[in-house]
Amino acid sequence: MELHVIQGDISAFACDAIVVNLFEGVMRPSGGAGAVDRALDGAIFHALAAGDFSGKSGSALLLYTNGRLPATRVLVVGLGPAADFDFLAARKAAGVAVTYLKGLQGVHTAGAILNGAGIGAQDLTEMARAFALGSQLAAYQPPEYPPKEERQTLDSLTLVELNASRVAEITAGMDAGTKLAAGVRLARDLVNEPPNILVPVEFARRVQAMAADTRLSCEVLGEAEMRELGMGLILGVSQGSHQEAQLIILKHEPPGTEEQAPLVFIGKGITFDTGGISIKPSAGMDEMKTDMAGAAAVMGSMLALSTLEIPQRVFGLAICVENMPGGNAYRPGDILTNIKGKTAEILNTDAEGRLILSDCLGFVERYQPRAVIDLATLTGAIGIALGDQAAGLFSNDEDWEQQVVAAAAASGDRAWPMPMYAEYADTIKSDMAQVKNTADRMAGVSSSAKFLEHFTEGYPWAHLDIAYMALRGKGKDSSEPKGASGYGVQLLTALAAGSN
Repeated sequence: MELHVIQGDISAFACDAIVVNLFEGVMRPSGGAGAVDRALDGAIFHALAAGDFSGKSGSALLLYTNGRLPATRVLVVGLGPAADFDFLAARKAAGVAVTYLKGLQGVHTAGAILNGAGIGAQDLTEMARAFALGSQLAAYQPPEYPPKEERQTLDSLTLVELNASRVAEITAGMDAGTKLAAGVRLARDLVNEPPNILVPVEFARRVQAMAADTRLSCEVLGEAEMRELGMGLILGVSQGSHQEAQLIILKHEPPGTEEQAPLVFIGKGITFDTGGISIKPSAGMDEMKTDMAGAAAVMGSMLALSTLEIPQRVFGLAICVENMPGGNAYRPGDILTNIKGKTAEILNTDAEGRLILSDCLGFVERYQPRAVIDLATLTGAIGIALGDQAAGLFSNDEDWEQQVVAAAAASGDRAWPMPMYAEYADTIKSDMAQVKNTADRMAGVSSSAKFLEHFTEGYPWAHLDIAYMALRGKGKDSSEPKGASGYGVQLLTALAAGSN
């Protein structure tokens, strides 16, 4: 979908549909909505008076103009209470509008006014960024095999601004929102791909192609290089697969940041997870193609950081592996050694994500990072604790944790701090190695984080368990399509932009 900004009057804009908005509790439309209402002989006002529309967040009302306006349809979108209106509410409203319009046959072009533009305290650039972000994310279509020859799409959406002095500011915000949306869309594309297509080498190839179109530098390590480095936990997980593991390293180093200690993002990239010898039940195993959502989020955020030219030095790592059963697969009872010489006893081959991350956590010490964060679809237990409303956040540094919390709140990628009590380390003690890769059933999320912490040294670290945030079910949020969510891209981008 193409986005445009023009100066003009929304009531005079010719297209298949125009979008106006109202706050909850407003009984008399004003501004652009008021102009449209007058042209429609008070149709919006009468719907409000009859109680058919209230302006509640997420609501929408479709009207037909019957030739009274150049546009064929008018969609009125609710913004919720004015007192609660912010960036996230604006993003949602734009997404609701696009979701509604792309479901209508014959709607290919649309015009809109800026959500909440009448509130003086709101930053125009931020509201425009929210509009572009929400619109583009709601317009997202996942890959199809084969692609449908005729698929209903909304081809263009034009923001119509009456005040010419505001157009430049709005255009800047739209550009920023579009660039951030491109990062989320990349993450969604990667997560949605079939696992027979997006094997580790193909994941690396796509990231290399993306990096070639940006200012990012890209390095890919194969299994020969990992063997030389002593990354025995990654290689142990990979050895049951015919697909070679790949460690992908992207670097965002804008001019003037060369001497900065970098922020480091690490993403778990199990491109398909059978559970290995500790094989998973067949029901729902098809969703295990999403076990690389952490890696996808890191790659999407690196694209956004580059195109937005965020003035921070950031390295993004994705470790991509298949976890398969087979004659050469690693076994329960094995003891593996990581890049730092630390050992782990394997009790369950389906607890593989923490193994590959532990090698990466040791690897990034060479960068002397300012701080590190990893994202992983790590445990089913996090869903029991938090459902699909927030990722679980674990950290060894209070200041770094608070920076992640702030970025989560600002971006809408929710995260909730979880405990890291010293006693959880007792649950992963091994009789034969330094640690074991699973603990008792109780406190599974904290013990898994404690396993990761064992392999961190010398830097602030945080871990996000995103197992229940990677996918969106149908109807969870009317502004987001079903499927891969792209969770983490907006959080990581906000974290880098606001980090100090």
